[in-house]
Amino acid sequence: MTPAGPAARTARPAWTTAPWFLLTLPVLLAGVDSALVAKDSPGWAVALSALAALALLLRRRWPVLVLLLTLPGSFLSYIWIAPITAVYSVAAHRAQPRVTVLCATVFALVEFFHWPLSDHPLALDRDNALYAIQCLMLAAGPAALGLLARTRHELADRLDELTRGQQREHRLLTERVLVTERARLAREMHDVVSHQVSLISIQAGALQISSPDPVAKDTARTIRELSVRTLEELRQMVGVLRAAGVRPGVPLNPQPRLADLPELVAGCGLPVRTEFDPGPGPWPEAVERAAYRTVQEALTNAGKHAPGAELTVRVGSAGPRLLVEVRNGPPARRPDPLPGGGHGLVGLRERATLLGGTLTAGPTPDGGFLLRAELPA
Repeated sequence: MTPAGPAARTARPAWTTAPWFLLTLPVLLAGVDSALVAKDSPGWAVALSALAALALLLRRRWPVLVLLLTLPGSFLSYIWIAPITAVYSVAAHRAQPRVTVLCATVFALVEFFHWPLSDHPLALDRDNALYAIQCLMLAAGPAALGLLARTRHELADRLDELTRGQQREHRLLTERVLVTERARLAREMHDVVSHQVSLISIQAGALQISSPDPVAKDTARTIRELSVRTLEELRQMVGVLRAAGVRPGVPLNPQPRLADLPELVAGCGLPVRTEFDPGPGPWPEAVERAAYRTVQEALTNAGKHAPGAELTVRVGSAGPRLLVEVRNGPPARRPDPLPGGGHGLVGLRERATLLGGTLTAGPTPDGGFLLRAELPA
């Protein structure tokens, strides 16, 4: 047989630490003490002893009053548990040490000058000295234990407060580090992306003015408009990363919705066939924004990886779900190598998952690509 470990040795039933058990156990012990001591006493002495035991139910709320209610029974009969518990409660639940000393002194005097007074004649002898020491110890013991319990409780509260303070400081430090990192990312985005997009916009504007070809002018104008829109969105994104928002008085651009999809398709510069029937609606804003971003990412990928391919954008509804499907055929020519982070589809899948939907993407048998999202309302 293997010996039990420390956890097994110290394990106790849950009911032994329940509030009702801790409240009623001293009452039961005081009742037994009163019954044993006052069984041969007059009826009024038995009643005072029973009152002392029952008064312990109120010891946490009115400890001084409970002590006063236990003193008559202690004076007339030799009950100890009720007044000792009351002295402990005064020390544990009253913050003034002077009140504890006064209550313990009163209890010691009641025990020393016990009824009948003739049993303890006042005399400077050894018996009275020993009895006085006994009464003092009987009062000082529970008072000291109560003060110790109250001090332990105050230390536990102080430790809990210090722990919460450390956690709060750690959280503030973490937030400060995050703000610093976000500011660094904002600077990098502004210095790199904004510079490159600005150059694209400038070159497109110059091409729009100098080119005699109408098709080239339209293409340059589209590039310039997309560049300006990208710079505006980048400005707002940098403001969010800096945790300072945008300048006061400058309105934020409205977030894209389903109603903005026709404009997005028309300005992408790709041959797109659309089937747009989202149902009666309205759809939640997060769902419409996710649908817009899904079509936007699909058009961007098709332009990079399948130039000249035919595209079909379908937006419909199936009960409480919004269906978004973007399909492109095989590329008409070999795509130019363009850098890509590979995070677009991952971000779209995360958007759909957060909304409780699904997103699938993969090649089709004819060499094209299909992106399909189901977004629940």
